[in-house]
Amino acid sequence: MVMTPSQMLSLGTEAPSFRLPDPSGQMVSLDDQPEAKAYLVVFMCNHCPFVKHIREELAALSRELPERGVMMVGINSNDFDKYPDDSPSRMADEAESYGYRFPYLVDESQDVAKAFRAACTPDFFLFDGERKLVYRGQLDESRPSNGKPVTGKDLRAAIGAVLEGREVSEEQMPSIGCNIKWRDGNAPEWFG
Repeated sequence: MVMTPSQMLSLGTEAPSFRLPDPSGQMVSLDDQPEAKAYLVVFMCNHCPFVKHIREELAALSRELPERGVMMVGINSNDFDKYPDDSPSRMADEAESYGYRFPYLVDESQDVAKAFRAACTPDFFLFDGERKLVYRGQLDESRPSNGKPVTGKDLRAAIGAVLEGREVSEEQMPSIGCNIKWRDGNAPEWFG
């Protein structure tokens, strides 16, 4: 495990398009909900202690956000050949066990992670209704070993601002987590 911060993709960047399968093979895209008020893309996995630490908050967001007009998707870009806990079948088990109501998608080629400049799990990207990036940063200040409660404060504030038509503060703290597990020879230039 390499503790890795977000790359902090430039605010205003248009959401990269993608079409990825969930573990059952059903394809999902941001285009599936063109009328969403906002779009939340979370790069995550099953085995990372930083993601395990926030599972309940991810599940809570997945229950709340669709009712507020926000499309939420999780994307697992890890090399599941080397990390079988992140295989599609285990992803399906994870989603069921923890009550994730968002599509949990398989980025086997890792092309989508590269398009987003995703670096860690978890890595959060919030886009407004026009699919412009307004937030890329931490869920909150909690980490597996710092004793602070998981509240989702930072991300929730950004979501609230978008839904209320307010500017999202540009003062954003990067998320920190395990590095994405790149396939051999596939790591991007920003890793390493």
